[in-house]
Amino acid sequence: MARVLGRADVQRLLSIPETIAAVRDALAAADLGQAVTPAPFALHLPESDGELHVKGAWLKGAPVFAVKTATGFYRNPVLGLPVSDGMSLAYDTQTGRLNTLIADGGLLTELRTAAAGAVAADLLARPKARTAAVIGTGGQARYQLRALLEVRPIQQVKVWGRRPEAARQYAQEMATAGVSVTVAATAREAVEPAEVVITATSASQPLVEARWLAPGAHITAVGADMPHKQELHPHILPAADKYVPDSIQAAAECGELHHALDAGVFDAASVHGELPALASGRRPGRTSDDEITVADLTGLGIQDAAIAVLATRLAEQQDAGRDLPLGNW
Repeated sequence: MARVLGRADVQRLLSIPETIAAVRDALAAADLGQAVTPAPFALHLPESDGELHVKGAWLKGAPVFAVKTATGFYRNPVLGLPVSDGMSLAYDTQTGRLNTLIADGGLLTELRTAAAGAVAADLLARPKARTAAVIGTGGQARYQLRALLEVRPIQQVKVWGRRPEAARQYAQEMATAGVSVTVAATAREAVEPAEVVITATSASQPLVEARWLAPGAHITAVGADMPHKQELHPHILPAADKYVPDSIQAAAECGELHHALDAGVFDAASVHGELPALASGRRPGRTSDDEITVADLTGLGIQDAAIAVLATRLAEQQDAGRDLPLGNW
C-alpha cells in the first residue's frame, strides 16, 4: 500500500512557518554532512518554452527519502493551464518501497522554494526591513512574499511585472496578507526604495541593475534555475558585500553566478558562503545595516527531501490522503 496525497491535502497539512523551519533545519544538516544529495537533472524544451527538473535527497535518519519532478511551461496561461506541475515520491529508507505519492501539482516545490527564500532573507536582510519589491507576478512571487512576511516586518510592497494587468491582480490578492501592495510602472521604480528585493520570473535577460540598489538592500533571486535564465545584471554580484548561492556548483552552471562568471566580472572565490553554511551558523549572515546582500537560489534536492518528510509525517499523524494498493496500478 502507498499513501496518496493530493494538492488539497498538502494545502491543509502544511503551513508556511513549519515549512520554513523544516527547510532551515535541512540546509543546516546538509552543511554538517547529514544529508545525501545527488546531482539534479534538468530538461529544457525550447519549442514549447517548457522545462523539467528532477531533484531528490535523503536526510540521514529520516524514514523516507524523496524524488521530486517539477515542470514549468510558460505558455500554459494562454491555454488556461497553470505554469507549474509536478509530484514527489517518498520512499521507505529500509525497503525502498513507495511510502507516499504526493500528487500536488507542484505545490511542494512552490512552498520549499519560498521557504528557502525566507531563510535567506532571515539571514541576510535587515532585521527591521519594512519595504520590499517583488519582480514577477506568478505563483512563486506570491509564495515568496507570504514567506518573507513570516521573517520580516514588511509593511509596504511594490510589484512589477511585464503584464500590468497581472501586476494589478497580484496587488489585489496579496493585500489580503495584511500588507500594502502597489503596482510600479517599472522595475526600477519598485527596486530603488526597497530594503528587500525578490525576483521570481522566468526571464532570460537581466531585470534588475546594480545602480538601482539602495544601501543595505537584500536580493533574493529565485528565477534562474536553467543556464538560459537570468534576472540580475552581472555587475550586481561584485557590487554586493555578500553574495550567497544555495550551491556554488549549481549557481555556476545555471544561476546568476553563471552569467557573472561568463561576463568576467566575478570570481567564485569571492562567494561569501553557501546558504547551508549560513543556516548552520558556520558562516555569518548580515553583520551591518549598510551591506548589500544577494541570495542566488537555484533549488536544492535537500529542500524537497525536507518538505516530503514533513508532509509524510503530518499525513500519518492526521490520517490524511488515501491508501492505494500498489499491485493494482
